[in-house]
Amino acid sequence: MSETPKEQNSIPTSKVQRSAKFVKTGLKIGGNYVKHYSKKLFNPDMDKTELDQDNAADIYQSLSELKGSALKVAQMLSMDKNLLPQAYVDKFSQSQYNAPPLSGPLIVQTFRKYFGKTPDQIYDKFNLRSTNAASIGQVHQAELNGKKLAVKIQYPGVGNSISSDLKLVKPFAFRLLGMNERELDIYMREVEDRLLEETDYELEVRRSIEFSTACAILNNVIFPSYYPELSSKRIITMDWLEGKHLREFLATNPSQELRNQIGQALWDFYNFQQHELRAVHADPHPGNFLITPEGKLGVIDFGCIKEMPEDFYTPFFSLTSTDLLSNKEETIKAFRMLDMIHANDSPAQIEFYYNAYKEMISLFAMPYINSTFDFGQTAFFDSLYQFGEKISKMPEFKQPRGVKHFIYVNRTNFGLYNILHELKAEVRTDTYKPHVVLEY
Repeated sequence: MSETPKEQNSIPTSKVQRSAKFVKTGLKIGGNYVKHYSKKLFNPDMDKTELDQDNAADIYQSLSELKGSALKVAQMLSMDKNLLPQAYVDKFSQSQYNAPPLSGPLIVQTFRKYFGKTPDQIYDKFNLRSTNAASIGQVHQAELNGKKLAVKIQYPGVGNSISSDLKLVKPFAFRLLGMNERELDIYMREVEDRLLEETDYELEVRRSIEFSTACAILNNVIFPSYYPELSSKRIITMDWLEGKHLREFLATNPSQELRNQIGQALWDFYNFQQHELRAVHADPHPGNFLITPEGKLGVIDFGCIKEMPEDFYTPFFSLTSTDLLSNKEETIKAFRMLDMIHANDSPAQIEFYYNAYKEMISLFAMPYINSTFDFGQTAFFDSLYQFGEKISKMPEFKQPRGVKHFIYVNRTNFGLYNILHELKAEVRTDTYKPHVVLEY
């Protein structure tokens, strides 16, 4: 069992305070490197495992105290398993479940600011101790008129510090990811756009109502009702859903039938949105879902939505879901549309990127090829991670390739694949099919 994190009584909110925290963390990491290389003098065969563990612990502690976009980036990186050493994945994945919660006085202060009232004056009951604390906000249980409610409260200063935080995170990300400057800028800009939306809780309430209404037709997927009159720019009130997070659910040793049922609900939830709504819940980490006692998938967070424009959606999903890849000329046209092959590439470069991306998309598309797919098998995931490892070491991939939409769409689909793998679910993959064309 992980220990309960201690409550935080304050969050650094000014740029000066937050910068100071990063500088302090940078000094600690410098110290870790000195310690590592001193030990290496006496033990030349020593690897970087201990260094990675020390750095991951220091960075995570700093980010978890700062909260907000800095911690969110850590959470995202922990899901992109082939980008980071394992020590970082293990440490950063804590932010999906148990960042340190805020203390009671800070919660009351937030309510006074946005409602002019304390929580006790709004709800019949309100538990000041949070049930779940993550990167951008934490959740409290409340009651009103006999109805059990979940109240999500955003950490102070999170929305105002996104741009400056991402500038501070950049040197860490630069070192960890090995991206070049331009590629990192594209990555950070797209992350910043989504985070600005994610910290606007009024937008989240509107989207939550819109998406849960559209997805109401899906089997075994349920959503809480939302209460705009009890919500504000930094507070959301919704129904309390009873259920277990993925780890707790798997610990009950559920039957294969139940795993498949939850897996099917997840597959349908994501593919219905991608192919029918052209916009998708782009934060597929396990903390955003509950498995209810009735064996249904409860979706409890719509903060991060990625819209897919036509000029991205059609070429990408046509490549994954038809035999278009067998037509080299049309595939290269699609790769050009997606900026995976550039106008000034030499014939040798075109051939190299055509082959590399064809291999990548063939792997990604495997679940779409047959009408059912067993996500419990390890061979598929070994192939994905090995391919990720291989291209991360290739100098040809140090320059940016691909339109910015890949950042969240890849993250969404690989996040979905990983949850289905943890469930060891076998699902029907032909329930919501992509809308495709065969030539350009």
